[in-house]
Amino acid sequence: FADLVLETWDLECERNGREHRTAEMGCQQLVVRRGQPFTITLHFSGRSYEEGVDKLAFNVETGPCPIETSGTRSHFAVTDFPEESGWSAVVQQQDGGSLSVSLCSPPSARVGRYSLTLETSTGYQGTSCHIGDFVLLFNAWHPEDTVFLRDEDERCEYVLSQQGLIYQGARDYITSTPWNFGQFEDDILSICLKLLDTNPKFLRDQNRDCSRRNDPVYIGRVVSAMVNCNDEDRGVLAGRWDNHYEDGMSPMAWIGSVDILKRWKKFGCQPVKYGQCWVFAAVAGAFMRCLGIPSRVVTNYNSAHDTNGNLVIDRYLNETGEEDRRSRDMIWNFHCWVESWMARPDLAPGYDGWQALDPTPQEKSEGVFCCGPAPVRAIKEGDLQLKYDIPFIFAEVNADVVYWVVQRDGTQKKSTHSSVVGKNISTKSVGRDSREDITHTYKYPEGSDKEREVFAKAEHETSSLREEDEGLHLKIKLSEGANNGCDFDVFAVINNNTDTERVCRLMLCARTASYNGTVGPQCGMKDLLNVTLAPWTEQRVPLRVLYEKYGESLTQDNLIKVVALLTEYQTGDIIVAVRDVYIQNPEIKIRILGEPMQKRKLVAEISLVNPLAVPLNNCVFVVEGSGLTDGQQIKELEEPVEPQAVAKFRLDFVPSQAGLRKLMVDFESDKLTGVKGYRNVIIAPQPK
Repeated sequence: FADLVLETWDLECERNGREHRTAEMGCQQLVVRRGQPFTITLHFSGRSYEEGVDKLAFNVETGPCPIETSGTRSHFAVTDFPEESGWSAVVQQQDGGSLSVSLCSPPSARVGRYSLTLETSTGYQGTSCHIGDFVLLFNAWHPEDTVFLRDEDERCEYVLSQQGLIYQGARDYITSTPWNFGQFEDDILSICLKLLDTNPKFLRDQNRDCSRRNDPVYIGRVVSAMVNCNDEDRGVLAGRWDNHYEDGMSPMAWIGSVDILKRWKKFGCQPVKYGQCWVFAAVAGAFMRCLGIPSRVVTNYNSAHDTNGNLVIDRYLNETGEEDRRSRDMIWNFHCWVESWMARPDLAPGYDGWQALDPTPQEKSEGVFCCGPAPVRAIKEGDLQLKYDIPFIFAEVNADVVYWVVQRDGTQKKSTHSSVVGKNISTKSVGRDSREDITHTYKYPEGSDKEREVFAKAEHETSSLREEDEGLHLKIKLSEGANNGCDFDVFAVINNNTDTERVCRLMLCARTASYNGTVGPQCGMKDLLNVTLAPWTEQRVPLRVLYEKYGESLTQDNLIKVVALLTEYQTGDIIVAVRDVYIQNPEIKIRILGEPMQKRKLVAEISLVNPLAVPLNNCVFVVEGSGLTDGQQIKELEEPVEPQAVAKFRLDFVPSQAGLRKLMVDFESDKLTGVKGYRNVIIAPQPK
């Protein structure tokens, strides 16, 4: 027999992309999921392949030093009876000189970029030919993959959806901001693979690092460390919380992960300025979805940052309600992290499923700023000794807050305060733009026997001060929403649930605040020395907060913290109440003109009314949406926008992909920043 000569071949990128749900990554490269067969076609010249005469075998290799013992190299022959455990190749069909071969990796294969080589031999003669590269991803559709997720709607949301909502604002006023994860956009996959090859564990021992890339737990831990740059590890984002972002992008201005990842690559893997918790979480989420690990961004309201690990957050106030900074422990208005879905074969049974990963740099874990993966189940059960970092997240959702009022003579009085930490833990619902509350996955109902059991296991002495019904009560209420540019009222509501008259002093103080709990200057104040409360009555005391007072010092988080102190003269007892008021930005209106169809021009009319009493200068609209716009579209307005006037522009765009898409808009100016809006658009497929 003459030698078998390989003339051309086809990696069938388009067909394999469709079958492996990676088509949106484009058909320039082959991207497949592990454990699932993919087809390539070989064309021979001269004569066709003959079974029994010709031997065909493949070599797949990943990483800089592939070896079989590490699982980074595999050699396998084309056979009708492949081994169960390893890579396999089976002839699918033969048509003259062309041969279709189905290749399949084991569901536990290492993910990453592989090179593929074909070896042909007839008799003793053999030749080998490199036929291309492909990228192997995790496979949430394969029952034996450690990231297997049973529900198809969930797989669509947590692996395939390139857009989502992230919850922000305040516990009493939850807002959602649109986010473009964009994990299938051009170049994002190669940037994610580059990130894996920049991580210190890879640089220390390349072979060991590549051999562990079959494990989502390992990948998650690497990602949680690499999204921040606190370890001088060429991480993606630099964090900043001091409201000075002039030498970079304000964390509030980002609208998606794509822009951030592309900047990181473009500037030689230098950290991108700046991120805060939701930005870190959303970049990690895009990364995990890109590699095929189901992931979602979650928000915890009133999130405790317990630096000394005693599960108590001590806050110190002076008699006028100002913070007397003595504690590194903080309560963040909200804090975002990522949950990724995976099995935990490294732990005892029962901890598979959602794992919390927190890429925001807060505390070191094993010497590095990373956190997780921590099984959400272990957080709920108080199993603090399991891997990784469960005590820190347990504290974020369960710590107790104690307010100490420091009196003039320096003595401290402990105030009563009910449970406030770990509220309304939120994530986007599957397939809908609504909020799903997942607090119950992190904790048992407050005051329940199960909660007491868990706290005992975690050695957490919970304060017995759940809200008492007797005595005096203090709450802060808001009459209606507070709009940027407007004055608004807050009320201290005091209840005397006793049979005797009480005489008190009431201090009410409002200050602008950042979402991580730090406060700015005072913007409203009332001190009533003589509040008399008749038995079994309620009293409402208003405090008017003026725009002219808060406007200048309002941070981009749009928060005002109102603190009330009620001191009872007879007993000297002090009650503290705190409320975060979210100042609403104006709405961005988006109209879509034309018939939404793939590859056909559409027009978006985008507008916003200036609600302030001053003109807006340097106005910029930024628009993006995976599958809709070609990257980011930026429109700078030439003229200032006068008070109550409309800032608007028209954007032409040609959708590249069909299906449900989000067009997302961010508006920036000198006085009004980080205003977000989005519009869902259903794009019809191009007629065949």
